[in-house]
Amino acid sequence: MTNPVANTQLSYAHFNTLPVAVYTCDNDGHITSFNDAAVKLWGRTPEKNSELWTGAKKIFTTDGQALPLDTCPMARVLKGGDAINGEEIIVERPNGTRLNVLTHPVPVFDTEGRLTGAINTLLDVTEQRNSERKQAMLASIVTTSDDAIVSKTLQGIITSWNGGAEQLFGYTETEAIGSPITMLIPHERLQEETEILTKIRNGEKIEHYKTYRLHKNGFEIPVSLAISPIKDLKGKVIGASKIARNVSKQQMAENTLQQYAENLEVLNSIGKTISEKLDVQEILQKVTDATTTLTGAAFGAFFYNKLDDQGESYMLYTLSGAPREAFEKFGMPRNTDVFAHTFNGLGVVRVDDITKDPRYGHNRPHYGMPKGHLPVVSYLAVPVMSKNGTVIGGLFLGHPEVARFTREHETLVSGVASQASVALDNAKLYEEIQVLNSKKDEFIGLASHELKTPMTSLNGYLQIIDRSLAADDRNKTFIQKALSQINKLSDLISDLLDVSKIEAGKLPFSFSEFNLPHLVDEVADLMQYSTKSHRIIICSDIDELLVNADKQRIEQVIINLISNAIKYSPQADLINISVSRSEDKATVTVQDFGLGISKEQQERIFSRFYRVDDLASHISGLGIGLYISHEIIARHQGRLYVESEPSKGSTFSFEIPLKQG
Repeated sequence: MTNPVANTQLSYAHFNTLPVAVYTCDNDGHITSFNDAAVKLWGRTPEKNSELWTGAKKIFTTDGQALPLDTCPMARVLKGGDAINGEEIIVERPNGTRLNVLTHPVPVFDTEGRLTGAINTLLDVTEQRNSERKQAMLASIVTTSDDAIVSKTLQGIITSWNGGAEQLFGYTETEAIGSPITMLIPHERLQEETEILTKIRNGEKIEHYKTYRLHKNGFEIPVSLAISPIKDLKGKVIGASKIARNVSKQQMAENTLQQYAENLEVLNSIGKTISEKLDVQEILQKVTDATTTLTGAAFGAFFYNKLDDQGESYMLYTLSGAPREAFEKFGMPRNTDVFAHTFNGLGVVRVDDITKDPRYGHNRPHYGMPKGHLPVVSYLAVPVMSKNGTVIGGLFLGHPEVARFTREHETLVSGVASQASVALDNAKLYEEIQVLNSKKDEFIGLASHELKTPMTSLNGYLQIIDRSLAADDRNKTFIQKALSQINKLSDLISDLLDVSKIEAGKLPFSFSEFNLPHLVDEVADLMQYSTKSHRIIICSDIDELLVNADKQRIEQVIINLISNAIKYSPQADLINISVSRSEDKATVTVQDFGLGISKEQQERIFSRFYRVDDLASHISGLGIGLYISHEIIARHQGRLYVESEPSKGSTFSFEIPLKQG
C-alpha cells in the first residue's frame, strides 16, 4: 500500500513553476512544501516541517483585525476537514506592506479516508481591491460632485451623467444618456465640439477651456471645461470624460474687478484733469463724460445754476452721449419739483423710474416728458456745490431702462462732483486773476506808452542844454548824469512796452540773414566801451555763422545777458563770451564769475518780474530782462537756459537755428 502523502507530494513535484502561490501542510499543520510564488507573496521563506499553517508572520481580517495563526483558513481546514473556497485575508510582509489574498485550502485524504494534510492556493487580489476602492471613491466623487461630470462616445453620444450635470444643465440622467452632447452647445459654438473630439481622438487632454453651454431652458451658462480621453485595456481611445464647472461667479468677480479697474482709471483721469486744468469748459466736459461712463448712463449733462429773469431757467453747459439739440430744442429745464431738489442743494436724487415719481409731470406745458425728448427712465442727479455752500450746478444722468443706477453709482458721482466743485472754484478764481492780470498788462502798456513821450522830450531838452554849456562848465557833469539816468529810464520803459506787447502777442519781429559772430563782436565792443569794471573776452574763433533772425532782437538778448553778467558779478572782473555750432544750431554763451543762482531759483528766473533778491537785493531791476529774452529766443524756435551754482557764477546760453541751405 502506497503512502498517500508521498503520492500527493509527487503529484505536485512541478508546482514550483505555477504562477500562483501554493503550499502544503501535513495533518499536524506543519508546512511541508511551497513554491517560489508563495515565498514572494509572504515576503519570506518559512522553515519546512517546523512552522505551522502559514508562511506569513501576521495575518488580518479584511476589516484590519489581527487574526491568530491557529485560526487561519489552513488551520481551520486541518481541524474540520472541510475545504474553504476563496476566503479573503490580509497578509503583512516583514517590510510592513500588506496584500489582499484569497485563500483556497483543500484537505487531502488517503485512500482509507484519513486526513493526511492540506494544500492551499493563494491568489493576490491587492490590485483588484485597490482598483475597486478607487472605482468606489471615483463613483462617490462623481455622484456627489457639484461639477457636471459627463462621459461621451467619440461620436458625441452621452454615456454617463451625474447629479452635478443635472443641476447645471437641467436635464435628468434619463433625458441625457443616449442624447447627443450637441444639445448643450450653442449653435454658433458647434465647431468647438469638432475641435474637441479631434484632440481627444489624438489622445490629448483639454484643460481650463472657457466657453458657454446651454441650459435646458435655453439660457447660456459660462463654463470651464476639463476633457480627458477614455481608453480601453489596450490603450485605444473609445470616448471622453468631461468635467464642466459653472464659472458665473468667477466671471462676475472678474467683470467686477475689470469694472473697478476701469472706474479707477477714469477717476484718475478726472483727478489729473481737475488738478492740471483751469479751463471750466474742459473740466466740466471731462466730468460729464466720466460720470456718464462710470454709471453706464445713456446720456449725461451738466447744467449751470443760472436763473433767468423769471428765476426759473438753468443753462446747459456740457453734454455727453447725446446731441446738444436733443436738449436745446425743448428749452432748458425749469424750476420744477424734480429739478428743484438738486438746484436747491438738498442732496442726491436717484430714482429707478422717474416717470412714476410723485414729483414728476405736474408742470406746464408738457406735464411730463416732451414728445421726442431723450427717453429718461432711470434718473440720477447730483448737485455740485462750492465751498461756501452755493449750488454751482448739477450733474444729471439718464437711461431709458428701469433701475440702472445703484448706490455705488451715487457714491461715485458724488465723489466726482465734490472734486469738480473744487476745480470750478479754482477755475473761477483763475479767471478772475486773468481778468485782473489783463487789466494790469493793459495799464502797464498804456502807462509805458504815455511815459515815452515826456521822456523823449526830457532827453531832447537835456541834450540841447548839454550842447549849449561850455566844456568847463561845472553844470555839464550834472546834465550828463541826468542824461544817463534818462537813458536808463527809457530802457526800462521800452522793456515794459515789450512785456505788454509779448502778453498781447504783438511783439514785432523782422527776420533777415546776418553773421552771428560779427554781431556778438559788435555788442561786446559796445558793452566794453560802456563799462570799466569788467573785461569782456571773446573765447571762440568762429568768423562766420549765418542765421536768419531778427538782428535787433538778438542784439537785445546779448546786451541783456552781458548787462546781467556785469551787474550780478560785482566782486569779479571777467566776462567770457563764446559762439559755437552744434549740428543745425548756433549757440551763444555768456559766463560770469559772480553771485550764482540756486537750483530752485533757476526754474523761475525766466518768469515775468522774478528777481533773485536773496543774493542781489541791493541790485536794481524789474526782473523782466530775462523774461523778454526768453520770449524772443522762443519766437526764434530756440532755447535760453542757465547753468549755475551759488557763489560760483552763472553761464547763460541761447541757441537758435542756423540759416538753412
